[in-house]
Amino acid sequence: MLNRFIQIFLLIIIITADSFGQGIDEGPGYQMVMINNPALSGSEGDGKLRMSYLNFYPGNNYNLHSLFLSYDSYFPALHGGAGFYLSDDYLGGVVNELKGGLSYSYFLHAGKDLFINAGLSASFYHRGYNFEKAVLPDQIDPLGGTLLPSSELLAAQGRTVFDIGAGFVFISGKLSGGFSVNHLAEPDPTETGLSNDRVKRKLFLHLTGDVDINRTKELKMRPVGFVGMQGEYISGGAGAAFETNKLSVNAILFGSSEKNMNIQTGFSFNAGRVRFFYNYRFNIISGNSLLPLSLLHQTGMALILNNVDKRNAVKTINFPQL
Repeated sequence: MLNRFIQIFLLIIIITADSFGQGIDEGPGYQMVMINNPALSGSEGDGKLRMSYLNFYPGNNYNLHSLFLSYDSYFPALHGGAGFYLSDDYLGGVVNELKGGLSYSYFLHAGKDLFINAGLSASFYHRGYNFEKAVLPDQIDPLGGTLLPSSELLAAQGRTVFDIGAGFVFISGKLSGGFSVNHLAEPDPTETGLSNDRVKRKLFLHLTGDVDINRTKELKMRPVGFVGMQGEYISGGAGAAFETNKLSVNAILFGSSEKNMNIQTGFSFNAGRVRFFYNYRFNIISGNSLLPLSLLHQTGMALILNNVDKRNAVKTINFPQL
């Protein structure tokens, strides 16, 4: 029982600061584009269904998982892109965060070789609790290691709040980037009214390019960079994806204001209308000495459901496959 208490204590230290006052930091992956910037909706043109599974701190029995599903496409009648997403963060069997939203991005031809997308998103945020497996400090018998009845009653009632976000994306030649502000409403999923319990506004800047490595243009390098700021938490990173028509490999170096330094590597495989991908992130420097080596595994697929005729109608982005 004592080991169970230690696990929950570490769970609170490692996860709570990143998920309750902030959002879970999925990183800059372009497989979860609409969470980071609604202006990216439909930016690849073709209608794509994306599915991701993330396992946080694997091998440590923390039971932290996240699922993500989205669809977005370019729609000529809307003069832009639109889509929806659903995500579910399962935190240790105690907290469950369900999120979903709709996004729209207007595509504007602003200059000879300059295109600007302006996006908005409307979403809901539901936090639910299950305290059946929770162990509170006053339940621990330090001598016998047995569980005692707790004197504290925890309410398991969940709460649903609504949120909005906005963003911009520019495309100029083979360079693209954007800026977004999420959680504009700073929702409070706890109903405490305390400022620390509100989900802080998240600012996100991202930049990517498209570089041909050989003359046949069969091998490309797509450099990426990003900076995210949410409350007092700041993170950033840079890396690149090297791609052919069938295979892509990537590597990104991360850093944060909590003095953590992480590396993410991964690959993806293109099988026609379906692309499968896998990413692994590990910690090389920990500011609090608590983070384990393995931070997350991510796997998933992107499926083209419908092709869009983009001739003379829209400028699209070739997302890095990471």
